[in-house]
Amino acid sequence: MAAFSGSTLLRPRHVQRRAISQKTDPSNDEPDAGFTLDPPSGTRDFFPEKMRMQRWLFDRFRETAQSYGFQEYDAPVLEHEDLYKRKAGEEITEQMYNFRDKEGAAVTLRPEMTPSLARMVLSLMRAETGAIAAVLPLKWYSIPQCWRFETTQRGRKREHYQWNMDIVGVSEVTAEAELLSAVVSFFENVGITSKDVGLRINSRKVLGAVLNTAGVTSDKFAETCVIIDKLDKIGADAVKQELSKQVGLSTEVADTIVAATGAKTLEEFADIAGVGESAEVQELRRLFALAEDYGFADWLQFDASVVRGLAYYTGVVFEGFDKAGVLRAVCGGGRYDKLLELYGSKKEVPCVGFGFGDCVVMELLKERGVLPELGPNVDMVVAAYNADMMGKAMNVARRLRQTGKSVDVYPEAARKVKKAFRYADKVGASRIAFVAPDEWERGEVRIKDLRCAADTPNDKKQCDIPLDKLGEIDNFFS
Repeated sequence: MAAFSGSTLLRPRHVQRRAISQKTDPSNDEPDAGFTLDPPSGTRDFFPEKMRMQRWLFDRFRETAQSYGFQEYDAPVLEHEDLYKRKAGEEITEQMYNFRDKEGAAVTLRPEMTPSLARMVLSLMRAETGAIAAVLPLKWYSIPQCWRFETTQRGRKREHYQWNMDIVGVSEVTAEAELLSAVVSFFENVGITSKDVGLRINSRKVLGAVLNTAGVTSDKFAETCVIIDKLDKIGADAVKQELSKQVGLSTEVADTIVAATGAKTLEEFADIAGVGESAEVQELRRLFALAEDYGFADWLQFDASVVRGLAYYTGVVFEGFDKAGVLRAVCGGGRYDKLLELYGSKKEVPCVGFGFGDCVVMELLKERGVLPELGPNVDMVVAAYNADMMGKAMNVARRLRQTGKSVDVYPEAARKVKKAFRYADKVGASRIAFVAPDEWERGEVRIKDLRCAADTPNDKKQCDIPLDKLGEIDNFFS
């Protein structure tokens, strides 16, 4: 702390951002390399006001997940690099914060949570039978911090927190319906409507049927999807070229696939792709029917261009999007039935889930003006009349905390009560307790309500409460 003087901390922010010299050897007159007061590029500091907003958002995530019967889990932010080294041309493999640790192990800061989930589920699997030693389905959620070295932009950082909900052990699209309903419930709980956000739905199984008809082998399926996901970034012509050069598709098949992704309805897509009323198309129809019965069909729309950029998706895929067109994808997910096999499972394990980044959601809530006002807040401030009463004031604070109240002790003697009142107001206290000699002699503490209405009776604005009745403090003001 000695390196920062009070005057430095009070300078305007643009001045604080300069590099600060850090002397490690006072006898050395050589200039040392400085450091900036900004966090590393693409990362964030969370000052208390931002931390309150983050806690509010995470609480909404948790409330939604728990209302659907999900259990929270977590895993180390440092993961095995091999978990992410898939060979389908995904951007994520080029964006890792990866390195070798001091034991020579190849590790990375996790760029996403799903492989960690897969590793944990595999640890529950019996080696002899492949059965999972847990009650299925697993319904797990997490809010991990993830790291990707990518270009920063609005709603996208190099570190972010991501709300994940996953269901393991259900092969029917009822699992997708449940997750999509959870997404909708979250939006509704924070004041977002179907006029603000939509959910685009597609199925890689339908695309797989098209590729199978065209003679594309299954080992090229994931790579094909990753290329198609680049449509918005590189355009249709470039995608066709990559499909021809990297996957080996004929020009005719590449043209058909790209044309099919522009279909506006499932019927149009099936017709262009030549798959008719296949089982894959019927499964997607069932999902839309379930959404209708569930009561959130107005949030959904079919979009053949949605395939998602991760190689492991195998079935239904979806993305949340900002209908105003201001922000990038708000959330996304899908089915990944074969991921555990990639990591050594003896059999296919049905899985489906989604990820929901905190950065873009906060931008959306700002854009719609639905963020709450979250000032500092404690239940009470306790102030001592003079220095001799400070220990008594701390004793009162301890008693109040034991009743479940959050309590801040005013750090100075409060003979001038206006200063204590101003302090209590700034920290958002509802009440203030004055610990003074006269009341203390009677075994009482004077407590004043700071947030009562103007017409509140005087005996409900301020009370002298016995020390042994502090646990009943609310009753004195009701």
